[in-house]
Amino acid sequence: MTDLSRRRLLAAAGAAACAPSLGWADAGGPVFLAAARERDGRYALHGLSAEGASLFALPLPGRGHAAAAHPRRPEAVAFARRPGRFALVIDCAEGRERARLTPPTGRAFCGHGAYSADGALLFTTENAFEAGEGRLGVWDAGAGYRRLGEVPTLGVGPHEVVLAPDGASLVVANGGILTHPDSGRAKLNLATMRPNLARLSAVDGGVIDRVEAAPALRRNSLRHLAVRADGLVACAAQWEGDLREVPPLLALWRPGDSRLTWRGAPAETQSRTRGYAGSVATSANGELAALTAPRGGVALVFSGADFAFERAIDLRDVCGVAAAAEGLVFTDGDGGAAALANGILEARRTSNRSWDNHLVSVPAQS
Repeated sequence: MTDLSRRRLLAAAGAAACAPSLGWADAGGPVFLAAARERDGRYALHGLSAEGASLFALPLPGRGHAAAAHPRRPEAVAFARRPGRFALVIDCAEGRERARLTPPTGRAFCGHGAYSADGALLFTTENAFEAGEGRLGVWDAGAGYRRLGEVPTLGVGPHEVVLAPDGASLVVANGGILTHPDSGRAKLNLATMRPNLARLSAVDGGVIDRVEAAPALRRNSLRHLAVRADGLVACAAQWEGDLREVPPLLALWRPGDSRLTWRGAPAETQSRTRGYAGSVATSANGELAALTAPRGGVALVFSGADFAFERAIDLRDVCGVAAAAEGLVFTDGDGGAAALANGILEARRTSNRSWDNHLVSVPAQS
């Protein structure tokens, strides 16, 4: 159940609209955010330029996973690796911690979050582990990130949540995998898992739509998300079945459809993913999609209106991927960054740190 109400959400939105703030230019104008392990073993959240240069580095209390960038002010939330107990709200202009979020008793963060279109609310994916259900935590970003309540994600093991292009709905990837802190990262229900994608109202958390993976692909855990400007959802999966035959790992869904459409590569190339996709992104012009497979050191690129397989790119330990002004940018565990534009892959920068799983775009400022 939830103590969330439409009135409380509207009140939070009104307060945020009245609050003056700096912009991302005041933090050096980063284009991306990425967590990293530094050379000395410590962890930090970095703001990156379009070329992959670090513009700032802010310390984290432990290993980070992904981040959420505020749409208006230079503020980011860095999430711990799943199962996480911290989400750090960082003022990227002043380089200081604004708040440290802790999930309520019986909850654990799942590594991802998203802001509402106006930045008034933060939504966090959470595991209600005693109930074995997913929750979406709702926090008031204009009032010190006070927790307003939570809503069901309509599945087990939610991982990533993204705001849809309409600004009024959220898409959640429910991976289907049951975990419990007492068992660490052990997967407790592989024989019965039922992953799904759910679309919820960003106003009151109400259910709009949901689609499940077909029975033959029920062990394809739906994990990471990108949404094209026309609303097409691209989801990267992680296969929990027999690795002797790796199925497609890119799921496409147009909300309202009753099924997922899958995209993969030729068998020999598909097997290189080792059944594990680490991240997914679509280009700004909607013509490209890519999913990364760090265990196989390969990124699969899809193109066209229906994202047909185009090519595989060799990038050792590649995991982060995000839209660039043209094409896509990739980051890897060796500290590298590479850009794909107009069919050409260009190495941009190599650092002496290890980039973690995700590369997050900072909203463009007007």
